[in-house]
Amino acid sequence: MDESFEELQAPPVVFPGQRGHEAAYSTAHDLLSRRAPVEALEVIEPALAEEPTNTGLRSLRAWAFLIRAQLGRAEEELKGLVADNPDDDWARHALGRALERQSRFAEALPHLRLAAAMSGDPEHETAVLRVERRLAEIGERSYDDLD
Repeated sequence: MDESFEELQAPPVVFPGQRGHEAAYSTAHDLLSRRAPVEALEVIEPALAEEPTNTGLRSLRAWAFLIRAQLGRAEEELKGLVADNPDDDWARHALGRALERQSRFAEALPHLRLAAAMSGDPEHETAVLRVERRLAEIGERSYDDLD
């Protein structure tokens, strides 16, 4: 393979008429959906510097951290999002997943259970079952105590 070959990257989607935080959100979301967290963070960080409490941008930053496996940073952002908006099932589920990925299953389980109850999403319910099973496998809980 030619070493001078550079991987081509598609430019972010540009949404006509959008400016400011809406454009940053749309562009960052597009980048994250294409698994480009570094590029998304380059869009998100300046927008958050102007509006640090923007929940949508903070959620996208947490998503970028999750994709990059920066689990401590994701956890910190998600804890703040859950504190600010306790009924946000996406943030709860994402926090549970960040904790699960750090093998902190007992801490993850309440967040995953609550997200599953709030959303009814089968993927969220599967995450609960996966963590419950893992807790039983490592001996932190018995299978009988998981209901």
